[in-house]
Amino acid sequence: MIRLSDHFTYRRLLRFTAPPILMMIFTSIYSVVDGIFVANLVGDVQFASINLIMPYLMVYDGIAFMLGAGGSALVSMTLGEGKPKRANEYFSLIIYSMIGLGLLITTLGIALMRPVSVLLGATEEMLPYCVTYGRIVMGATVPFMLQTTFQTFLVTAERPKFGLYITVAAGLTNMALDALFMMVFRWGLEGAAAATAIGQCVGGLIPLAYFIFPNSSNLHLGKTKFYGKALARACGNGISECMSSLSRSFVGMLYNLRLMQLIGERGVSAHGVIMYVNFVFISLFLGFSDGSAPIVGYHYGAGNQSELRSLLRKSSQIVFAISVFMTALAEIFAPKLAGVFVSSDPELLALTTHAFRLFSLSFLLVGFNIYASAFFTALNNGLVSAVISVGRSLVFEVIAIVGLSNLFGLDGLWLSAPVASLMAFAVSAWCIWHNRKRYGYW
Repeated sequence: MIRLSDHFTYRRLLRFTAPPILMMIFTSIYSVVDGIFVANLVGDVQFASINLIMPYLMVYDGIAFMLGAGGSALVSMTLGEGKPKRANEYFSLIIYSMIGLGLLITTLGIALMRPVSVLLGATEEMLPYCVTYGRIVMGATVPFMLQTTFQTFLVTAERPKFGLYITVAAGLTNMALDALFMMVFRWGLEGAAAATAIGQCVGGLIPLAYFIFPNSSNLHLGKTKFYGKALARACGNGISECMSSLSRSFVGMLYNLRLMQLIGERGVSAHGVIMYVNFVFISLFLGFSDGSAPIVGYHYGAGNQSELRSLLRKSSQIVFAISVFMTALAEIFAPKLAGVFVSSDPELLALTTHAFRLFSLSFLLVGFNIYASAFFTALNNGLVSAVISVGRSLVFEVIAIVGLSNLFGLDGLWLSAPVASLMAFAVSAWCIWHNRKRYGYW
């Protein structure tokens, strides 16, 4: 078994991060299953509707990312300091706090579904579909947040393979129920939403039970105290991941609003396809970053600067290799990837293929930006991580979307992602260089 305290060669690093990478890939794949079924079995209006409301549904997951990333960094550092009892108390406090927040968010999210749908630009025809799908999925917010948080904590607990098995089980449940509810029972959009909600329950509640009952890992849920400073530190450290999630949601809304102005529902559908495929592609970067972050946090807590230098060098090279491969793959197979969703509409297929080829240039640099943000989160430097994350996913994106779409129209809008990634890359590189002496990783 690979331990956080080990020295990580390229092979060991890839072996340890492989389950989180596969976990994120599988999560992304089953997350797009609803879109595939709806696009091919229900209709274009319904497909556009779920794409319009999806950024709002993802807003609340930002809290889970915040507590998962920031909390696991704190817990892994505490383990590295040789304080396992305190690490488990921190872990328990974070999970209990998230469940309470999740219940509050569920109530608020369901109540606001209709007015938010209108605000996002839903037409009279799209509105009932947005509200129906959104409210059903929102009912499983707590399990969804648990699933997101436990994906990181299972790596910290040195059980990444178990996290992968849970994600596969949740994904297979979602896919099987999509087929049953939509192809056999003919439940349409409601069936897609119900399948998603049930799949999220599998992904969130099984690991919850694992940590509640006695297990052989280094983490378990039990009694705790209210460590206000520790909870605030976890939130502050993970704020970059929260802001990144919130920013993606806001940027997705901005894309959709601009597309409704430029070409209407067809643009929203094309953007929805791009976001589904984009989620699958960047899941490699997210999985690697999440999988390697607890290692960085542990060795930072242990004061092992030589291992930090090794991890940064090896990780940067791995991310670069993945970036080149992903970009080439996207450019070559753009028509086939778009055709999974919109093959029955030649005009929409051509629009989506062209848009995706422009958008996918962002894969060259987005991986390094994601890793750099996660690296500083693992070092418990939430401020630098937030600067990178917010710059990448919000500030530069908004500037590029507004500026380029006004200057070059639709093509400018599709090119906003690679331009924003280039600006964020400059910030990420500067932050790593500027903080090299402080942490001794260079």
